[in-house]
Amino acid sequence: MNTNQTLTTSLTENEKTIKKLLPAEDILSHAFTTADGRDCLLFYADGMVNKELLGTLVARPLTDLYEEKQGGRDKASVEKTVLFPELKRVENTADMVSEVLDGNTLLLVDGLAVGFIAGAKLLPVRAVIEPPTDIAIKGPREGFIEDIKTNMTLVRKRLKTPDLRFETLRVGRRSQTAVCLCYLEGTSNAEVLAELKERVKKIDIDCVPDSSYIAALASPRPRSVFKNFGTTEKPDIFTAKLSEGRVGILVDGSPIALTAPFLLTEDLQSSEDYFISPFSATIFRFLRLASLLVAVLLPAFYVSAQLHKMQLLPLGLMLTIASSVQELPLSPALEMFVVLFLLETLKEASIRMPKYVGMSLSVVGALVLGETAVSAGFLSTPTIIIVAFSGICLYTVPDFVETGSILRWLFLLVSGSLGPFGIALLIAFLLGYLLTNDRFGTPPLAPFSPLVRRDLRDSAVKYGLHALNLRPRLLRSPNRTRLKKGD
Repeated sequence: MNTNQTLTTSLTENEKTIKKLLPAEDILSHAFTTADGRDCLLFYADGMVNKELLGTLVARPLTDLYEEKQGGRDKASVEKTVLFPELKRVENTADMVSEVLDGNTLLLVDGLAVGFIAGAKLLPVRAVIEPPTDIAIKGPREGFIEDIKTNMTLVRKRLKTPDLRFETLRVGRRSQTAVCLCYLEGTSNAEVLAELKERVKKIDIDCVPDSSYIAALASPRPRSVFKNFGTTEKPDIFTAKLSEGRVGILVDGSPIALTAPFLLTEDLQSSEDYFISPFSATIFRFLRLASLLVAVLLPAFYVSAQLHKMQLLPLGLMLTIASSVQELPLSPALEMFVVLFLLETLKEASIRMPKYVGMSLSVVGALVLGETAVSAGFLSTPTIIIVAFSGICLYTVPDFVETGSILRWLFLLVSGSLGPFGIALLIAFLLGYLLTNDRFGTPPLAPFSPLVRRDLRDSAVKYGLHALNLRPRLLRSPNRTRLKKGD
């Protein structure tokens, strides 16, 4: 159906045109007449507009419209009479349809071949609360919600500068989802912004329900195991990344904001690192890094040692493991696979089940199944301990859980088949892949490779704020200075 049409001066014909373009039952119309006999018509989506505000600021003032008072039946007289602050003229029916479906109200007046859009949205939104995925002991506790206007307000509240820019694009043939590019003029890199904008414009899909769709479809490496965009639910983290020179993306309907370029070291950082002493932040970052390595590599090293290099283990530990694994029906690799599969299954079930049922399921899985399997001689105690410890360590870096789980499976497969050589070979492959993987002009292993000594001050090691007076060189910001030191 061709939605790109023009209106006539006949309200009856215009009404038929709009109803033909918007035949859904939830698209309502309200007709009324002004005091001088002019017929008017309102079109809106039921449940998406503030009807009281619409009646007070649009319909009621128009009922008092007199020709002799306003100086004629023209567009200006309507705009002067309507008290609504968000009012604009629209001449194309395609734009009218888009505005009504977006939650705005269309006003048609007899004798005028244009429509007027009143921004009387009243969409259901949840309150701004602390995000469940990023709980902080110190620092701000506000989190993004599913309404893009609220999220833009949370960003503007923290960056009260005219340099903050919002560019809104419509993505999705049917959903027409608002995707907002956020950046600081003169601080963000223009090449990154242009590339990101071009990638978003090329997305051709029916519906965009979440920002993860944008991250997948606008990614320079869509098949990569590693993330191509940074993700956050906190406005303070989002604005801090914008201030460093990154470009942010807000998607209507999603509380997850995206940032680019993204470095792997960002997953080791926490918002609390900037509200505690640099010494403590550095210790916590090394703790997260060590926990991540343990989570990914420990199951693989255990299987490799049992199958290929048992002599690498201390004698006492080797004897303990040997006594635990004797007469087991499964091989070390298959046993580890079974326990990891059980852990992932319990995690998925506990997340998606009702809250209290999920808690009971976790207790049953951890105590009943684990203890029964060991007592029956089906699994060994060291394997269950290693998998449990690996799972706990992985959640010290919550943004890396998805990638870490995949890598843990890969390392387990190569360790069971090739032993230590397979582990070393996979590590070399991953390093080579990351070294050649460029995301918006920034290598993910930076600032370690390529080595940028200045940017190391906020990587695995956290320096004090006075030492972070320059923005990261890797982001290629036109304005390098972010802190002017006093005399």
